[in-house]
Amino acid sequence: MFDYSDNGVTLTTVLDTRRDTKEGLYPVKVRVTYRRKQKYYATGKTMSQEDWDKLPATKSKTLIDIRREIQVTTDKVKDQVKDLIKQDIFSFDNLNSRLGKGLSSTLNVSFIAKVEELQESGKVSTADWYRYTLRSILLFEHNEIDPKLLKGDKFRDTALAWGNRVAFSQITITWLKHYEKHLLKLEKSYTTISMYMRALQVIMNEAKAAGIIKASQHPFGKGKYEIPQHEGRNIALAIAEIGKIVKYECETNTIKMCRDIWFFSYLCNGANITDICKLRYSNVRNGEICFYRQKTVAKAKKKKLIHAFVTPEMQTIIDTWGNKYSGLDTFLFPFLKGGESPEAERRIIKNITKLMNDKMKAIGEKLGIGNISTYTARHSYASVLKRSGANIAFISESLGHNDLKTTENYLASFEQEERVKNAALLTNF
Repeated sequence: MFDYSDNGVTLTTVLDTRRDTKEGLYPVKVRVTYRRKQKYYATGKTMSQEDWDKLPATKSKTLIDIRREIQVTTDKVKDQVKDLIKQDIFSFDNLNSRLGKGLSSTLNVSFIAKVEELQESGKVSTADWYRYTLRSILLFEHNEIDPKLLKGDKFRDTALAWGNRVAFSQITITWLKHYEKHLLKLEKSYTTISMYMRALQVIMNEAKAAGIIKASQHPFGKGKYEIPQHEGRNIALAIAEIGKIVKYECETNTIKMCRDIWFFSYLCNGANITDICKLRYSNVRNGEICFYRQKTVAKAKKKKLIHAFVTPEMQTIIDTWGNKYSGLDTFLFPFLKGGESPEAERRIIKNITKLMNDKMKAIGEKLGIGNISTYTARHSYASVLKRSGANIAFISESLGHNDLKTTENYLASFEQEERVKNAALLTNF
């Protein structure tokens, strides 16, 4: 139904029977085929097989209305396909950038489509970010939903069941301000609030590009709702505190391993645990570990290769806890085996990070330093270099930041410490 074909691109509206909802309904999607690849775009409508079969010749007012709405969504896709073909620039990337993946007039379905798109691309962590955002929005809008139904395998069906309840038109400047207040009441940090709002902003941007909302309806931006900027957290350690951690007498090998990998992270330009887990012997070149940050490599236009000199301490940690060399593809550390699915890889890294955070927190409490986490290593690396007189441009480069402003946020707490110290000097008679 609603078929179109031109220049090797075919478009048709289908009932996607690959997976049904809890009510036994199937989503209606626009399927685009090009060079033997197929992409599906959500319409926000779900139907039974029986109603779908009736749709072309139906006289039912309800089904006629549904058919009309499906036609509107299909036409939006068709218009973009036609324009891309006319300009001789058709590709799924270009089509996706114009449409987003969710074309529904409801927020829920668009979020779910975004999650599925990211999962298909292997971007599991980012998919989780969008999933958590939608979960938060649904609980804000509908406090009668059981939170347990928005976890694990039940998440998708529950979100779809409430799919027609949150329209794009509801997301106004006032709504966003109320949502922010709601998150603050739940004691969410501004870091979390900023992440949720940025995910929502992306969905709204895609809705505007797809013509679902007008530019005047877009609530984000200067003079409208501006996403709150969180200040840098004072979580960096002094060099003396790091020395205490390194000299700490670990009670078990597990604690020692966690402490050593934390120290390796600190020495390796503040590399996060995902980066460390994915290091291979091929990353070691001329006495340096060279790698791209996994967090930014996919979206950064300019890929920054980070160089970390292998100190004797780092080499000792590799010798103690690392894999024996058996080729350049050998992982430096034995956390990943290779060949894991993106979901399995994500789970392994998440478990290692949790283990390290638990053990490092215990070490921090025993040393009287406070809470230590994997994130502390990265901030401490930047702050120790700053205190030692290193140029901020060098620090930014070694962290893999694309701009100095990000680095300055890392160093905000250090700058405040310096101001307090210098102010005290003024009355040191």
